[in-house]
Amino acid sequence: MFQFKQFSVQQDKTAMKVGTDGVLLGAWAPVNHNPFSVLDIGAGTGIIALMLAQRTHAEQIDALEIDEDAYEQATDNFENSPWGDRLFCFHAGLDEFIEEPEDEYDLIISNPPFYSEDYKTENEQRDLARFQDAMPFEELVEAADLLLSENGIFAVILPFKEEKNFIALAKESELYPIKITRVKGSPTSEIKRSLLAFSRNENQETEIDELIIEIDRHVYTPEYIELTKDFYLKM
Repeated sequence: MFQFKQFSVQQDKTAMKVGTDGVLLGAWAPVNHNPFSVLDIGAGTGIIALMLAQRTHAEQIDALEIDEDAYEQATDNFENSPWGDRLFCFHAGLDEFIEEPEDEYDLIISNPPFYSEDYKTENEQRDLARFQDAMPFEELVEAADLLLSENGIFAVILPFKEEKNFIALAKESELYPIKITRVKGSPTSEIKRSLLAFSRNENQETEIDELIIEIDRHVYTPEYIELTKDFYLKM
């Protein structure tokens, strides 16, 4: 079990454990527009949806998870949290979910699978969670375009090497970057991840910055502490 300040996450049933990427996205995703409805695509343990329940007053927080074990785990984690009445997990694939969309969402978030290389491991569940062919970026962008409300925000975390390609894909669906944060593990390491937020507003200037996680092993930067302090017990 992973214990946060206001909730805990059971992760014994699923191949995808709580990781830095999910926590980064959950803490970083813009919520200044006070979203009423939130959708987490590819929920895993439900960590990001839970973080958004803590950060916002959104009355409807839906999560989507195709893997049965992860879906059951997320559902349990939602029910055991202080916000069980606002959280709901659908057991479905994205293609199935968008066939008959019932709602629009003011915030759509996703920590998508992104190992698009050609190798697979022996663990099919982990592969499903980690490989892009389970949820191609094109499908993700298409769904965001379909499900995002007029003034909504779509936020993702990706490998830095995918940033340019993903922004170009989003532009084809008339989704434009409003905020980009590039993440480095340490001051001397290469940029590893890109946090990207999009809206339908083509004229908004893109805010770009950088986040370094550690100065030294387990010595976190003030910026990372500030971002995650409402969640991690030791921050």
